[in-house]
Formats: sequence, structure tokens, C-alpha cells
Amino acid sequence: MKYDAVLFDFDGVLVEPPSLEAFYEALRRVYDSFDLSRPSKEEVSAFFAGNLEAISRRCRQLGIDTNRFCGQAAKEAIRTQRKEIKVGMRSAYEDVSALVSLSPSCGVVSDNHPSIVSMTLQQFGIARHFETIHGCPLTPTGFKRRKPNPYNLEAAMVTLNVEPDRVLYVGDQSVDIDAADNAGVDSAYLSRDGSEIDRTPTYQLSSLRELPTVIEQDSRWRCYLSSLLTRFTRPLRGDP
Repeated sequence: MKYDAVLFDFDGVLVEPPSLEAFYEALRRVYDSFDLSRPSKEEVSAFFAGNLEAISRRCRQLGIDTNRFCGQAAKEAIRTQRKEIKVGMRSAYEDVSALVSLSPSCGVVSDNHPSIVSMTLQQFGIARHFETIHGCPLTPTGFKRRKPNPYNLEAAMVTLNVEPDRVLYVGDQSVDIDAADNAGVDSAYLSRDGSEIDRTPTYQLSSLRELPTVIEQDSRWRCYLSSLLTRFTRPLRGDP
């Protein structure tokens, strides 16, 4: 088998993503705590996209310490996501069941907060499938480590003791493919709705159920190439 590990993005791959409306309300509460007017949609997008430059600039304009602001925002974001999960507004995708048949080690590499990732996997009973989980705290340092920065992919590989050329990363966004390229690992773009991206992943999937077949086929192809290489590099009779 070629792959020793398969790493997965979290939101949109394993579990339904949080709603933008809920995130807006979370950030509104943060603004209220600082006695500020309601945030614009651009400010909400900048924060939850991890645009540290835009966040820091806005905090300077408002006269707020960036670390303090991010800390409060993290509390509200975690609180909001926990509520969504507990009341059934988010669920794991049905095709996650395909992970049971995977032989390589599995892990999660997400831009979401690590406590949310761990809690959600436990909540949906799928945490047992993953040997390592790497997320991004909502802090200036955490924002810098978000994809396409390969930091968390590389950290996961160290934890699993695997080499990049034996790792596959599964994601549903262009930034996931960029992160995989930056980490030197193969990528699988998951598009359940058939949408396209302006990237060239190693594989394209419409369901996680296709993943075991992809891995098995790749393994057979590698074995075939190996046998050909052995055959054509074997010394011929009569060679010195």
C-alpha cells in the first residue's frame, strides 16, 4: 500500500460546517462585550477566514488589544458551535462510515478550534477512527498556522511518524489542496455537490465511500509499476 496515513479536513469533509449566521451572532456578542457597534459582514468574514492582518488592523482602529479580542471571540465561537452540535443543527456525513475499511492511519487537520474538533468527533462517535487531531486556536499564532500554511499537516505527520510521500490529505476547499502541495503530500478533493476548483488535486472524489477503492487501486498500480521496473532492470542471461 502506498499510503501510510490519510489525513482529513474537518468542516465540510467529516462534519457539516457551522452556519455563517451563528458565527455572525457569536462575533456580535464579542463586539457587544467591548461596547462596539455590530460587526460588518466583511469583518465577520475576515475573522472566520483567519485574516490576521485584517483583524489586527481593525483592532488597532478600535483601540483593542488583538490578543484580548481573539480570546473573547474564541470563547463565543466555541460556545456557538457546541450549541449547534448539541441541538442537532450539525451532523456527521453518512459516508464517514467508509473510514472503517481504511487500513492506513487516519488523522484530522483542521482550521477549526481543536477542542471543537475533538468534542464533535466524540459526540458523533467517530473519534476512534483518528489517531491524531490538529486544529487552530483562534489566536494570532493559531491564525498564522491556518491553511495553506502546512504547519498542522507537518505536525500530524510527525505525530504519526510518516513521510510526506506516503500521506494523502482529503479536503473540500482550494486551500486544502494548496496546503497539501505545500506539505508535499498527495491530495483528494472531495466535492459531494460536483463543484469544481481551480486546482489540480491528485484525486477527485464525490464521496468518502470512493476513498477505499482509490487507495486500493493506487496500491495495485504501484505494485504493477514496481514489478515492471524489477523485470526490466533484471540482468539478462549472459550479462557479466
